[in-house]
Amino acid sequence: MVNEKRKERDREREKGAEEKDLKTAATKSRMWQDFLWVCVGGAAVLYALYSWLIPAAVQYNGWWALLWHDLIVERMLDALMGSTRPQRLLRAVQKNSTRGDPQSVISAIDHFCRHKEWAMNVGDEKGSILDGVVSEVNPSTALELGTYCGYSTVRIARLLPPGSQLITLEFNPAYAAVAKQVIAWAGLQDKVQLVEGPSGDLIPQMKELFGVKSFDLVFIDHWKDRYLADAQLLEECGLLRKGSVLLADNVICPGTPEYLEYVRNSPRYESRYFKSHLEYTQAEDGLEKSVFLG
Repeated sequence: MVNEKRKERDREREKGAEEKDLKTAATKSRMWQDFLWVCVGGAAVLYALYSWLIPAAVQYNGWWALLWHDLIVERMLDALMGSTRPQRLLRAVQKNSTRGDPQSVISAIDHFCRHKEWAMNVGDEKGSILDGVVSEVNPSTALELGTYCGYSTVRIARLLPPGSQLITLEFNPAYAAVAKQVIAWAGLQDKVQLVEGPSGDLIPQMKELFGVKSFDLVFIDHWKDRYLADAQLLEECGLLRKGSVLLADNVICPGTPEYLEYVRNSPRYESRYFKSHLEYTQAEDGLEKSVFLG
């Protein structure tokens, strides 16, 4: 009898232990499920913020757009993907455009910048204004200050008349390496001379290095604090003739107030502002076209 009671108590203890283990296991399972749901929900929120909410929020503010796209997203993707934005842009060009077709290269870059990664090209909207000015001037000699990945270089070079010359200056060797490949992919390498180095050093050497007497068109799209200094350097070096056109990008965002004040108030220029938007956004930006009067 005593043994039976003892066995019964042992069975009850075992049963209680099993029930406790089952409850513990169920609790742990619920905790893991809750944790996974939190992770999935958090990932969904982060994805929505990254891919839609924040990009939509910064569309109308140029400075916030630059902060988000250039300082946050670009650095994050560089670290995660082990490549640079210009390298990823080049791969998009090679994958989605036709070799030797400049327009398809432009379209591939625009699609990449609107739907994959924003990049500070002149962009499609202001690019149409650039196209119009290039076609109007029909330059035999053109200078670009700031090549970046070669987008505006391709836009300009594809419209140049036969025998014309486009010199483009790029300070960053990594950008220059990508731009050379983009220009070659577009089939425009024979029209373009890409030179690496600081514009302040290279502009005084233009006549000596390339036999240029003056430039019909200068597209300015490099460091914003160099706009005024390089425009005045072009004047000092005699590289502007009466009728030469300076076309400056990003004069509102990030902005070039000293340059604008100079070309708008100097008797040596007749200046006109083309209102537009910062590339691939709805934030105001524009191009300033300034005709040198001599």
